[in-house]
Parts: sequence; C-alpha cells; structure tokens
Amino acid sequence: MNNEIIKKQGDYHNLVCYRKAELIYDITHHFAHSAFRNGDCTIDQMVQAARSGKQNIVEGNADIEISFEMGIKLIGVAKSSLQELLSDYEDFLRVNSFEQWATTSKEYMAMRRFGRKGNNAYILNVAKSRPLNTVANMAIILIKQEDYLLHQWQKSLSERFMREGGVKEKMHRLRKEQIEKDK
Repeated sequence: MNNEIIKKQGDYHNLVCYRKAELIYDITHHFAHSAFRNGDCTIDQMVQAARSGKQNIVEGNADIEISFEMGIKLIGVAKSSLQELLSDYEDFLRVNSFEQWATTSKEYMAMRRFGRKGNNAYILNVAKSRPLNTVANMAIILIKQEDYLLHQWQKSLSERFMREGGVKEKMHRLRKEQIEKDK
C-alpha cells in the first residue's frame, strides 16, 4: 500500500485529451468567427463551450490530487460542455442544409484516422483551408473522439479510487498505522 497521501498529477499538457480539447478549441474559434457575423451570440456560446471543455480538463487534473470525486465531476463538466458544442456543430449543418458525414463514409473514416494522429498544428491548418461544412464535420469527429477519451479517463479514475481510496481514507489509514507504531 502506498503511504503517499497526495499524489502529484502529471502536467496536463501531456494529456492526449487536453491536446485534443485544445485543438477543438482552436478549430471552434476559427469556425465560429468565420461562420457567423460579429455580434451573433453563437460565436461566444461555441467558443465558451470549447473553452469550458479544455479548462475543465486542466482543473479536473489538478483537483484529482486532493479529490477523485471533484476531478471526475470536472471531467464530466468538460464532457457536457463538449456535448453542447457538438450540438451546435450539428445544428449548423442541419440549419444550413449541409450533410453530416455518415459514420461509414470515407470522409468520416479518414477524419477519424487523421484525428488520432494528434498533430494539432497540421490539423488546424487543414481545417482553416476547408469549407465550413467540412470544418463542422471535422470538429464533430474530434469531439466524439474526445468524449471517448474523457469517458476512459473517468473510468480509470473510478477504478483507481476503488483501489486506493480517497484522501480522507488514506489519511485515516496512515494515522491508524502511526498510532500502532507509536504504541
């Protein structure tokens, strides 16, 4: 059993889910400012949903050091924000009579592979050179990939909590062990 009460979390910049969330934010910033007129509240809503997804990963990663519960909840907030963003992209396609790529289409499959490679700068440059309906479809696939990553992270944290317990449990166990040693 580990006697460390608080485990330092790694740098969030190294998390695949953070890097993907950052890419989603960057693409969304470009998309929203290109797709909508200045003053349209959709710009702020989409950018803020993308930002919330990214920032809650940062905060959740930090909070895991003290509270698995809070970390898992914040990752859930990130997932929820990105689901809101997903709906905005789907709405854009529907309202403008654009096709959303079928999961079996060659475009969808190619973007799934492309999104897994994780070269954010390259993917962002590609997105900036494509029509808005293509960018929306790209973002939808990235958000779905991100949702999967965040789900896996939540699952992993839940399993870790079951194995290790929370901070209060660790403190209680270590205190009992110290009392026994002092006798």
